[in-house]
Amino acid sequence: MSTTMTIRLDDDLKLRLEKLADTTHRSKSFLATEAIRDFVELNEWQVQEIKAAIEEADRGEFASEDAVADTFKKWGVNAN
Repeated sequence: MSTTMTIRLDDDLKLRLEKLADTTHRSKSFLATEAIRDFVELNEWQVQEIKAAIEEADRGEFASEDAVADTFKKWGVNAN
């Protein structure tokens, strides 16, 4: 099932989308749907990861000072 949604694009973005659609032999609608899907999935993931990190922090689950120092050492970073 799908639904129709109307959006406003500035002239430059519309032209770029049209060129990309022509080049890829895809419709503008297909490309816009894929772009929105990718955006929503990425942002849903980021929000979920932030919520999980806050919950861990609220439980006091932090990396120890030694673990942080070991990580910096591994990457050759002087954290002092």
